[in-house]
Amino acid sequence: MSAEDAAREANRRQGDRRRADRRRVDRSPIDESWFAMLGVNVDTRADEEAYAELGESRLAGWAGDEAPEDSRFITRQALRLISGGGSAFQRIHRTFITARAALGVALVVAQLAGRLWGVSTPMPLATVVCVVYAAQALALWLLPRFRQSPTPRSMSRLGSPQWLSTIGVDLLTFSVLHLLADQPGGGFNYVALLVLPVLMAGVLTPRLMALAAAAFIALMLLVGAWRVGLRFGDFTAPMTQAGLAGIGFFVITILAGELAGRLAREELTARGSLELARQQAQLNRLVIEQMQDGVLVVDRRGRVRTANPAARLLLGAHSMCRPAPFMLPETLVWRPLAEAVQRAFREGSWPEAGREVALVFEPGLSRTLIMRVRFTRRASVPQEGSGKAEEELCVVFLEDLRSVQARTRQEKLAAMGRVSAGIAHEIRNPLAAISQANALMEEDATTPDQQRLTRMVAENAERLKRIVEDVLEVAPGTPPVLRVIDGTAEVAKICGEWARTVQLPLGERSRLQVRLPVQPLGVVFEPEHLRRVLVNLLDNARRHASEAPGAVQLALRAVDERTAVLSVSSDGPPIAPEVERHLFEPFFSTRSRGTGLGLYICKELCDRYGATIDYRPGAVQDSHRNVFRVEMKRSPLALTESPLLT
Repeated sequence: MSAEDAAREANRRQGDRRRADRRRVDRSPIDESWFAMLGVNVDTRADEEAYAELGESRLAGWAGDEAPEDSRFITRQALRLISGGGSAFQRIHRTFITARAALGVALVVAQLAGRLWGVSTPMPLATVVCVVYAAQALALWLLPRFRQSPTPRSMSRLGSPQWLSTIGVDLLTFSVLHLLADQPGGGFNYVALLVLPVLMAGVLTPRLMALAAAAFIALMLLVGAWRVGLRFGDFTAPMTQAGLAGIGFFVITILAGELAGRLAREELTARGSLELARQQAQLNRLVIEQMQDGVLVVDRRGRVRTANPAARLLLGAHSMCRPAPFMLPETLVWRPLAEAVQRAFREGSWPEAGREVALVFEPGLSRTLIMRVRFTRRASVPQEGSGKAEEELCVVFLEDLRSVQARTRQEKLAAMGRVSAGIAHEIRNPLAAISQANALMEEDATTPDQQRLTRMVAENAERLKRIVEDVLEVAPGTPPVLRVIDGTAEVAKICGEWARTVQLPLGERSRLQVRLPVQPLGVVFEPEHLRRVLVNLLDNARRHASEAPGAVQLALRAVDERTAVLSVSSDGPPIAPEVERHLFEPFFSTRSRGTGLGLYICKELCDRYGATIDYRPGAVQDSHRNVFRVEMKRSPLALTESPLLT
């Protein structure tokens, strides 16, 4: 066989396999029960495990355990349809099994009562049939090993154990009881019992099988009527009654199938809506948790229903406050916020730009928040003893005023930085010419006045040169190359060189105390830029600290697997609020000869490497009130960068 023939044969076999697979898939019965038609496909089957805990929303992860009902994304009707445990098919089947057990007991009791009280003279065979039926129904109800979990497909086959043990047994038992009742001394009328298997066949089985069950019962009724007609010689009345009863059973079958189809469609719609709502709720929760702005959901009583991590951080003095739910008026620090919420409810409106709310945690430690409010639609909630009441909620967005100001400054400085960089480039050449000319003049200066003037020119030229270099340092340029360095080794090296430069002795009695991790700590930064940031912070701390041992403290620690914090604190007087808001602005300085670019350059360098720098005043009881924190990204060290391997 040639290669082409082999390829054609392989393609033919592959096509045959595909057609066979399609035939196997299409061989599944199409005329199934409503539940099978609507719920058996893979793309429409509901995941039962996803609804294991229907009582709580996905928002419960950040909203607390007492989330209000009106915050759910599904209706009570949808919950009622799918919260009964399992699917509607399984719930109906369980009810059917229970009804059979109760009916079996009732039949046995009726037979015994008839014999004891002489109401009728039941046939012994009918009593035996009732006892056997009751035993089978009770065993199926009480003993799980005799009961298999049914599925729409299993109930769509006549020979399946699930169909035979329920509908099949009911059809046979009630038909035998009806035929025995037609005999002289037969006792009770059992026609009404035939409604149960007909009804369950219409609900749980395909329409064709349900109609077949109704036809079987109709034929059985006609046979019974014919026997009665033979005995009494009158066929008209018995046959008419049997025909009308048969028509009624057909009607019951059709109506039960239609109702089951509607229930199945509603359940499928409810499950689909619930899944979409859960996905949306999970997405909202993830987005809200990652938001930089604080989000609170508050009712008229000042009770916080939900609070995201950013809001809990803004409401806490040094760390996150407790999770929701909690009452705002019960905490003294939060009362200004609670009063603002009450004012929003009274006025029914709030400025688009928001209002400022000041929270004073302790003397010297406060936080000003920008508060924006949005209202939700009124919802009816049940109240004890008073029916329903209207409830209104408001969503409060909180943002630290310092963050707002910093963002505003950043937007303004972005344009100014580009302009400054261009000006700095233009200044360098004239400045170099001035410095060179002053050096030539200094060689010819002979008198003290001339020498003093040349020194003044040289000093100011050098100062202008430093300003130009600082401006060019933070000017937009090529993106930085991210490196992972050993923060422990680099910080120790920088501290040692800085102490030697400023002639500061190190030791237990030194003004500088350094606390570093024992193990290497990988951080994302460039060594020279980290030196620039750290030296600037150490110079500021030494300038404002006292002469006491440990007046300046430096610490490096790992917060979690992704963040490391470098803090520099001093025991000097705390920075005034009017100065604090301008700390990281360019050309702002409290010294007469300062350029005001030190902290601004530190911030710009930190931004390049995904780090942040911030000033946080310490607690009143702390001796070191001025704390600058640099949060850096952590990353594993490469083997070649680990000092332990050198």
